[in-house]
Amino acid sequence: MSDDDDYPAVKRQKKLHYGGLDERLRQESSSSKDAITMGVDAGNINMSSGDTFDLEEHVSEQRKELLAEFERRKKIRQITVSTDDAEVKAQLRSYGEPICLFGEGPADRRNRLRQLIAEVGEQNLKQKKEEKQKKGDENTTWYHEGPVSLKRARLWIAEYSLPRAEKRLEGAREAKLIPESQQNAKRQELSRHMRSLSAIGSQIGDTRPISYCQFSPDSKMLATASWSGLIKLWSVPEFHAIKTLRGHNNNVGCIAFHPQATKSLDPSECSIATCAADGSVKLWNLESEEPIANIEGHDVRVPRVAYHPSGRFLGTTCFDNSWRLWDLEAQEEILHQEGHSKAVYCIDFQSDGSLCATGGMDAFGRVWDLRTGRCIMFMEGHLKSVLAVNWSPNGYHIATGSEDNSVKIWDLRQRACVYTIPAHNNLVSGVKFQGSGDVLVTCSYDNTAKVWAHPGWAPVMTLAGHDGKVMGVDISPDEKHIATASFDRTFKLWAPE
Repeated sequence: MSDDDDYPAVKRQKKLHYGGLDERLRQESSSSKDAITMGVDAGNINMSSGDTFDLEEHVSEQRKELLAEFERRKKIRQITVSTDDAEVKAQLRSYGEPICLFGEGPADRRNRLRQLIAEVGEQNLKQKKEEKQKKGDENTTWYHEGPVSLKRARLWIAEYSLPRAEKRLEGAREAKLIPESQQNAKRQELSRHMRSLSAIGSQIGDTRPISYCQFSPDSKMLATASWSGLIKLWSVPEFHAIKTLRGHNNNVGCIAFHPQATKSLDPSECSIATCAADGSVKLWNLESEEPIANIEGHDVRVPRVAYHPSGRFLGTTCFDNSWRLWDLEAQEEILHQEGHSKAVYCIDFQSDGSLCATGGMDAFGRVWDLRTGRCIMFMEGHLKSVLAVNWSPNGYHIATGSEDNSVKIWDLRQRACVYTIPAHNNLVSGVKFQGSGDVLVTCSYDNTAKVWAHPGWAPVMTLAGHDGKVMGVDISPDEKHIATASFDRTFKLWAPE
């Protein structure tokens, strides 16, 4: 027998319930409610606040946090980080983070950099959104009220330029009627003429480098500027010294003749404008060796000056990122134009007198409408500073020379660059169109000047002979001579044989 046989089996007795089941359930629920009320009365159950905990909402918040974490980790994995530990440390230092933590290896350092880049990227996006919202709120057009003299000058320029534009367009229509064969023959003859250029004279102009040269409107005089502060006038083609203008105490950067000087303008009137590195701008006549007037208002270097075709206005560029227009009759500054992000270096006026082109150290050029004050063309394409600009006589082509060794031809009608000339082996210091607009002369710090012919802007002639940088070039109005000024303290005259 087993031990289990000693104890009798206990049988569970079945309970019999009398009555309906609903009544029994009511009794049990009433008893449970009584127990809850007894627990509340005893202080064991607190039901004073009716706060509840929403389980589904809590679960959805956790799910969102997990999804956001997964997205963040996915972005971090997609960020590419250099495997060079030195570069990783340099990037961490740029973000202001420690380049190494205790016990951190190169792999951990790369992961930390990934996380940091992801966080910084999100912060930048937030900042950009905030800035866009602020800009949207502040995006209002504002106008600067100019003086009454500026309005009068704009009206005067409009009245002056419209007849000249009509005359230029009429000449273009007449030229279009010329048979193409005659035009090609004329271009070929011009090319042969330019290929025969040679140096007919060379002169030591000063004890210091010659920075600029320009012919007088009657082509019988050449003015040279020097770093010694002297401006000298020479007869052409004899190279006899006519006069020395003394007044600048610093490097003279540019000379500009009045459009009617040596022609209809009286010699006692203002005929020449010059500028220097100390910001001084002086006006001269052809009778005195002393300046007759000073234009004050520039606190920094003035690299270039240019006369308006009317002779009434003078444009100056400045290293304060602006250029200015002066009314010489009213003897006041009527326009102080900003627009370049760096120093404005060069300036030139269209032959009609309605437009002005400027080039700056920001590698951009701009075309300004003097009648409205608007920038009507933005010349973007050079890689470095624009150091020279010149309008073609046809009124719609512009040549720009740059520190990137190239020359670009721009078409105002298309508002685009139509040709790029890989012109020199060093920066281009000057560009000049011939009277017909079919020939372009450029000079450079590679010690040469070059002649280019349209169409195609093919190289025609290289004017080599200077021992130093060629700093300026000009073509005489009668188209018989080309002058170059050099860092070797000499200037040369070139003419066909």
